[in-house]
Amino acid sequence: MKNKIMLTVVISLLLNSHLIAKDNNPKAILKTNYKVVYSKKPKSVDTLESWLKEGEMYGRLRTNNFYYRWESESAKQQTHLANGVGLSLIYQTPKLYGFDMRVGLYGSKAEFDNSDASLLKSGKGILSRFDYTNSGSSSMGIIGEAYLRYSRIDSTQIILGRQIVETFYTASNDSKMIPNIFEGLYLSTKAIPKSTINLAYLTKEKLRDHTQTHNVLVYGDSSSSSSLKPSWSQNDDSAMHKGLTYTRLKNAGVDTDTPLIVGDFKNKSIDNLSLGFSFYSVPDLVSEVMAEVNYDFKIGDFTISPAMRYISQIDGGAGKIGGASYSGKLAGQTGSVGGYKDASSLNSQMIALRLVGNYQNYKLNLGYSQVFDEADLITPWRAFPTAGYTRSMARYNWMANTKSYRALLKINSNQKGIYEDMVIELSALHTDADETKGYFDEDYYYVGFVQNIPEWNNIQWRLRVGYNDTKKVDADNLDARFELNYLF
Repeated sequence: MKNKIMLTVVISLLLNSHLIAKDNNPKAILKTNYKVVYSKKPKSVDTLESWLKEGEMYGRLRTNNFYYRWESESAKQQTHLANGVGLSLIYQTPKLYGFDMRVGLYGSKAEFDNSDASLLKSGKGILSRFDYTNSGSSSMGIIGEAYLRYSRIDSTQIILGRQIVETFYTASNDSKMIPNIFEGLYLSTKAIPKSTINLAYLTKEKLRDHTQTHNVLVYGDSSSSSSLKPSWSQNDDSAMHKGLTYTRLKNAGVDTDTPLIVGDFKNKSIDNLSLGFSFYSVPDLVSEVMAEVNYDFKIGDFTISPAMRYISQIDGGAGKIGGASYSGKLAGQTGSVGGYKDASSLNSQMIALRLVGNYQNYKLNLGYSQVFDEADLITPWRAFPTAGYTRSMARYNWMANTKSYRALLKINSNQKGIYEDMVIELSALHTDADETKGYFDEDYYYVGFVQNIPEWNNIQWRLRVGYNDTKKVDADNLDARFELNYLF
């Protein structure tokens, strides 16, 4: 009955041309990278009554459909369909003496064609597998944003509370139903000319498929939860280090409530040159620093942009606790992963290079990345160290001794948020992995389409398809995703 009601709501909204007629001044737009830009904002007010009453409401209705096909099926690999419908309502107050507030409510309802949530791949983000396994619920309803912001200081804002945090190491990655969110303190300033500084002290995270917040770098186990599938109760991101369990951290005397501290610095003081520096630190466990340089120059009608990125990971104690591999298998254990020169150290490095060419509506990106033969990179907060270079949909290629090569072509991606001309993205990725560490070579082929319906431009559709041809036996797969987004 619930599903019929939700389907009726979706169809009614999509058929109501009065609600979805073309809007030349939309309140919000959805970019190809899934970031929402709020173009219509409440004005400043001077009374508390106006502050509480004269806000702006933003809505988003979405449906997301997943088809995952294994070339060879087994007990742990089953072809499946998953479908979800989501709704979010966000209320933004005006500014009063520099203060404003935001509250965002997010909900989703999922359906899939088997009863084992552990078999879900890309579609797992449309429900909480932990809730489904323990209570049978395939719905989520949460307060996704709840913060107070102060922005009276020129070019500076300070945000306290539950919020989306977009930095090099943290991201909303809002490609399912509910964004990845954090709790803590965030500061952003452009007080330094031609520079942007972002700093955040984050105490909790809530991944996209969770209904409760959890620790930023803890893998759940039977000591952290007495419920079924306790590993799904903490940080169970696909790139999470599974060796940093609640029990191991406690036994090592590490506080499981250790925060995540992140920062970005970007500067464009020199014409055509962009410099970036980022870092993260989880005290007593692990840290990273990233430096990047981008340069643009023109050759006739072409713009050429070479870039280089370097990352250094510094082990602060996590290596001895969880090992050098994401798997968490320590040396000497049954099933331990070999191939690491120092299996108890997370010290590591990565270098990435790219060359981007722009001509009219076309962009060609040729990228390369190499993670040194040291340890896997630990960044499980939905931002990706190879993004913009060799990152493709659902592919992780920042394991130790991995080299990746990608060619990507984008067409019509230079539009300003309302993509009435279809955006097309084509890419081919080759990953040269280290089999001695339990990883495998892959060839990954991707095609993606994004478009706002010209007459109903507050409706956006997306189709994304990736095919993975891997050297691992019986691991080839097709990942297809179709979604609709209606912003109102």
